[in-house]
Amino acid sequence: MSEWIIGFVTQWGYLGIFLMMVAENIFPPIPSELIMPFAGFAAANGNLNVVGVLLAGVLGSLVGTLAWYVAARLLGIERFRALCNRFGRFATISEDDIDKAVHWFGRYGQWAVLFGRLVPAIRTLISVPAGLAAMPVWKFLLVSAVGTTIWTAFLTAAGYLLHEQYDLVEGWVDPVSTAVVAVAVVIYVWRFVTWKPIKDIG
Repeated sequence: MSEWIIGFVTQWGYLGIFLMMVAENIFPPIPSELIMPFAGFAAANGNLNVVGVLLAGVLGSLVGTLAWYVAARLLGIERFRALCNRFGRFATISEDDIDKAVHWFGRYGQWAVLFGRLVPAIRTLISVPAGLAAMPVWKFLLVSAVGTTIWTAFLTAAGYLLHEQYDLVEGWVDPVSTAVVAVAVVIYVWRFVTWKPIKDIG
């Protein structure tokens, strides 16, 4: 898995990082916890510039999270709930997930967006209540950019610095990364199979 990600990043460069981070924020087949560290590895190898890697990761993440914000803002709470009831199985997002995110946003506001961008399980969902609450787009992007930059820089730096000890870690990086993806797939499949719209529960 590690070789595939590094190969993809090496082949497609900044565009590949950008596209993977967009996908990770809309529908996360591969977590950013794998994408950006391996992009950092590629930068440490001299194939890419570390600043370019960081910019591609941040921009991809912002574009992906903006998609959920725009969808939520255009649809409104009731239509968004109805949409999740109809298609939420594929994104494994339920009305309960929406209610929790909305409650969190209502309680913490822009701080919820900032810190939410640092929490893997919340990073995508926090865009929804921000859109539903009609948070100004400039403020949403600004706060999201701060949180996203911190998270992306941390992951990129981890991969870049570990390059110095690559010979020591390459023996366990691949099985660990494969295990992370396997766990993510299992969780997704479980949520997909057990997902039910609110109207069908009880």
